[in-house]
Amino acid sequence: MDIKILGSGCASCRSMYNDVTRITGRNGWPGVSVEYVQDIQRIMAYGVMATPVLVINEKVVMVGHRGATKIEEALRNGAAL
Repeated sequence: MDIKILGSGCASCRSMYNDVTRITGRNGWPGVSVEYVQDIQRIMAYGVMATPVLVINEKVVMVGHRGATKIEEALRNGAAL
């Protein structure tokens, strides 16, 4: 599973990144890569107007930090793909 957090480096973006790395580490999912993308050109390529953004396997699945529970739900759904 390829996971990207798109963000500008703000507190919400860092919080989403920390939640994702904690959740993926705790669950021990094999083959998971997590990348924190701060490059504005790369972020704009996803067509989003706000950050943070959770991208799983190149699909935008969440815009805005909605808490660890919602993030874990999105990751579990993404892992099932």
